[in-house]
This record gives sequence, C-alpha cells and structure tokens, in this order.
Amino acid sequence: MKVLSTQKLAEFVKQLRTEKGFTQESLGEKTGINRIMISRIEREDFIPSMPQLESLSQVLNFDLSDLLVEKERTNTFVALRSEALNEAEKEGVDRLFKMMLSLRQQIFIRSSYENETNKAD
Repeated sequence: MKVLSTQKLAEFVKQLRTEKGFTQESLGEKTGINRIMISRIEREDFIPSMPQLESLSQVLNFDLSDLLVEKERTNTFVALRSEALNEAEKEGVDRLFKMMLSLRQQIFIRSSYENETNKAD
C-alpha cells in the first residue's frame, strides 16, 4: 500500500519553493496556506489536507504521486490478535480489522474518484 511520505513532501516543498524564488510567505499567499503551516510542512511537522496538497502541487508544479512510497507491512495485527484472551475476543479483533480494511479501501476509492473528477473539471 502506498502512503504519503512527509519526508518527500518536506524536501519537495522546500527545494521547489527555493528554486522558484518563493518565500514561505509568498508561497502561502499563492496557495492559501498559512506561512506557519508551510514552515511546519518543511519540518515534517504537518500533513496538509488534500486541497492543500493539490494547491502546493499546482503552484510548485509537481505530481502528487511523486510523494507516495510503499508502506511496509507490520505485525501489529498479529501482536494485537495474540493478546486476545479467548476465541470470542480473537473473532472480535478479526472482525474489527476487516471493518478497518474495508473502510480504508472505501476512503482510497473515494479519494481516487474525487481526484479524477477534479482533473476532469
């Protein structure tokens, strides 16, 4: 699964902002993002919303897909499930994770749909 890399975002924003001769203040004016938030993005201390990311990508001319990295799978599920005391709890944890995965897929699909709709406009 791909996730947004805050490190890449910070590097892109700072490098491209500097190359284009923008200050944090002027970039903020062009994107509608507060200068303090621009500073926090560059320090990997703030994750902008999708509209803010789109605004940054338009003004600085980069592709949002360049910010995505493959997320490593962890064994959190296994650790949580093994702590369940009985079979009913294990089933409950399994059901909870299935619901979470389903929700994550729905969010991803909705986000993809909205991005395609916005591109068409």
